[in-house]
Amino acid sequence: QVQLVESGGGLVQAGGSLRLSCAASGRTFVNVVVGWFRQAPGKEREFVASMNWSDGAANFADAVKGRFTISRDNAKNTMYLQMNSLKPEDTAVYYCVANQIALHTTSPNGYHYWGQGTQVTVSS
Repeated sequence: QVQLVESGGGLVQAGGSLRLSCAASGRTFVNVVVGWFRQAPGKEREFVASMNWSDGAANFADAVKGRFTISRDNAKNTMYLQMNSLKPEDTAVYYCVANQIALHTTSPNGYHYWGQGTQVTVSS
């Protein structure tokens, strides 16, 4: 069973940066897609970014393109979401996800494994 544990959330002022980490256990990632979703209060869960673990090919939501990057450390079986130029509208609980196949999708239904979430709050 894959377990994903996020860390790195917190409170930051608008324009600031945060780096989220997601440590995976129970499986060494090879041909899978990993990524991040977020959910703000009263809103549906939304896609943020995804990455093919093997080749690093990434996709981003338009709302974060150019501000967020996604990366991974194979040796640590950990992925990261670097968030720069943060805006108040980025405030949400951020979840790391992984699926069982190398398929990029923006649908939360496409991901089999979810972390518990980490809160990111951006003040204006």
